[in-house]
Amino acid sequence: MKIKGTCKRCHREFLIEQAIASGGLCPWDGEPFSADYAVTLVDALREAAEHGSKFEHALESLADLHPAFVLDEDSVIANTRAQLARFSENLVVQG
Repeated sequence: MKIKGTCKRCHREFLIEQAIASGGLCPWDGEPFSADYAVTLVDALREAAEHGSKFEHALESLADLHPAFVLDEDSVIANTRAQLARFSENLVVQG
C-alpha cells in the first residue's frame, strides 16, 4: 500500500517509505515527525504499510471470488476513518 502524508510544517507531500528511510524525519525539511518517539513512529509506519497491503490484497481476493454477500463498508473502514481524522488534530504551529 502506498500511503502518502503531508508534513504539518512545510505542507509538502511524502510517501511513508520516505519517512521510514529517513528515520522519522520529514524528507523535505529534515525535522522529526515525532521527536520523542522516532523509533516507535518508524515501526508503526512500517506496520501500517505492510498490513495495509495485506488488507488490500485480502479484499481483492474476496472480491475476485464474487461471493454471494456484500460487505458493509462502515464495518470495514469506519474505524480507519476515525483514526485518520485524528491526524488533523493538534496541528503544528509555526513560530
